[in-house]
Amino acid sequence: MNWTLEVIVVPVSDVDRAKAFYADQLGFTVDHDTSAGGLGRVVQLTPPGSGCSIVFGTGVVPEMPPGSLKGLQLVVPDLERAHAELVDRGVAVSDIQVLGSNPSASGHPLDNVGFVFFSDPDGNSWAVQQISSRA
Repeated sequence: MNWTLEVIVVPVSDVDRAKAFYADQLGFTVDHDTSAGGLGRVVQLTPPGSGCSIVFGTGVVPEMPPGSLKGLQLVVPDLERAHAELVDRGVAVSDIQVLGSNPSASGHPLDNVGFVFFSDPDGNSWAVQQISSRA
């Protein structure tokens, strides 16, 4: 049986600002932006090519302070291209960092060990890792 992670709730303080950051700056697809039956507003976005979405809104995560989610990670096949896209979109992203030695047989020096880091406007932190192929 497959167990798939499909949604991660991200605590934010301003739904419109977060939606603009994730949709306009990161390029995530807006799956829906809807009222949750009088309980609040729910916005769901999905990174391009991902099977897992993020959700935020009003009345969604009262027990998690905005910015408290750390260590979210995206994976891309070409970190240099992803870094350039983030810079072009105005995201305050770190330089490419190599963490550890490369255990990949792909021959690409960034596979598995190449990362960049950024935070959303509330301080939720993200990493982007290069993995160009999987075993």
